[in-house]
Amino acid sequence: MSEPGERRSAQELAGAAADLRVATSRLLRHLRTARGAIDMTPSQAVALSRLGTDGSMSVADLARAEKVRPQSMRTTLAALEERGLVTRSAHPSDQRQVLMSLTPAGVRVLEQAHVAKEDWLATAIATKLSPAEQDSLIAAIPLLDRLVGP
Repeated sequence: MSEPGERRSAQELAGAAADLRVATSRLLRHLRTARGAIDMTPSQAVALSRLGTDGSMSVADLARAEKVRPQSMRTTLAALEERGLVTRSAHPSDQRQVLMSLTPAGVRVLEQAHVAKEDWLATAIATKLSPAEQDSLIAAIPLLDRLVGP
């Protein structure tokens, strides 16, 4: 094992990558469960979140962004539209397409989901980690962000 500050071996980094993958998968499962009071499928939650993050999008662009078939995305959006969480409007430059956007109710549901997830995570951090571990986790956040950033 390498000393702190020394370069890690490829084997150590591969082990760390595997451990991080497992930990992040478990964390994501917990976060999905934390929004459990909000009744929607994972596909619906992802579409709602994408519209909340990226703004209005065509069905095709949304499907492409989420790497699903447009037909699947249409089905997902139809369920959200039926619940009043998204609305459609004419595309400004292509009349064959429509833009999907969050409604005020969709924005509220998305905010409720975010609050529920963040409440669960803050409680877990406060109750399961020591103050020193909390400091380490907080210090690691910018590093994790760099791993997935542009």
